[in-house]
Amino acid sequence: MTEPSKKQQLYEAIRANPFISQQELANQLGLSRSAVAGYIAGLIRERKLLGRAYVLPDRRPVVCVGAANLDRKLRSVDAIALRTSNPASQSESFGGVARNIAENLARLGTTVALLTAIGTDSSGAALLDHAETLGIDVRGALRLEGCCSGTYTAVLDRDGEMVVALADMALYDRMEPAFIDARQAQLAGAGLVVADLNLPQDTVAALAAQARRAGTPLVLVAVSEPKMARLPADLAGVRLLILNAGELAARVGRPLPDDDAIGTAMRDVQAQGARDVIVTRGARGVLVTAGGGIVDLPAPAASVVDVTGAGDAFAAAVCWSLVQDDGADDLVLACRRGLHLSSLTLSVPETVHPGLGPDSLATEHPLLSQD
Repeated sequence: MTEPSKKQQLYEAIRANPFISQQELANQLGLSRSAVAGYIAGLIRERKLLGRAYVLPDRRPVVCVGAANLDRKLRSVDAIALRTSNPASQSESFGGVARNIAENLARLGTTVALLTAIGTDSSGAALLDHAETLGIDVRGALRLEGCCSGTYTAVLDRDGEMVVALADMALYDRMEPAFIDARQAQLAGAGLVVADLNLPQDTVAALAAQARRAGTPLVLVAVSEPKMARLPADLAGVRLLILNAGELAARVGRPLPDDDAIGTAMRDVQAQGARDVIVTRGARGVLVTAGGGIVDLPAPAASVVDVTGAGDAFAAAVCWSLVQDDGADDLVLACRRGLHLSSLTLSVPETVHPGLGPDSLATEHPLLSQD
């Protein structure tokens, strides 16, 4: 058998079992172990394998870093009256920005890992068990003794719009730079890293530094105006920042009364080191830096059942697009996919649409095939 065919057979064997040993490969292919080592070294030089553990380029996971909470939703039956009791319905689900993004990605067929912090309570165990049933790798999670897992309680009006939310997320302050350092191998092997701003500022900075060293795309997703203080001054290493207009105003320290002001602020953030910026505007769609300018993309019409999770669905679809061969450098297409997935999520009561699958973002959908 010729050398190219032996190398191809070895490559296919590794594709079938990325954890196969060199001796097992030698026995399977009738080669010496030294010959197997030589073929593997050649495949690594050709970037068909990515070093230790035979990480295959098309299997590199998206690693999500940040919050995984127990979400509670209270929805008013009638118009909300302040400072008095309101009849409401209640539901509980798993949430957290990073976890929601990870679930969306897993349902879309992406290989995904979640780096988060949980307490040693029943909520934390349930969060990890649920993630594992979806195929999300949670082996890198930080387990904290004597600590409650994160909770997020949203109060919605009778139309499903958020009135107020209460978040107990102090445990994510324990995800310090040392946590990132201990997971360097997992982060360096990622196809993309997406992190939310529930993380401490030093940890976000450590992720940006890791992205610069490893050349791994880093997407940062804002979570609230107060937590914009956790975004480092230097954004070098950030492939993409996703935030809303209020969060952008908090970053630049001035009001942004119209789209022209938002566009100027987006360019200011790019000057701070972020390669690209997306500003979400709810029903008005998004603004995205692309091709040296800023593109305004309208949101599709949606039947709103519940707004919770729609922003995370948008971010997940953008990240999904960035790791696809056909969308790696097309942020406009990525945003169209994000708007589409967001509209699907708005139409269901769940935080993550339970009907998502690998074909949910097919480019033949009219919204995704616009020029």
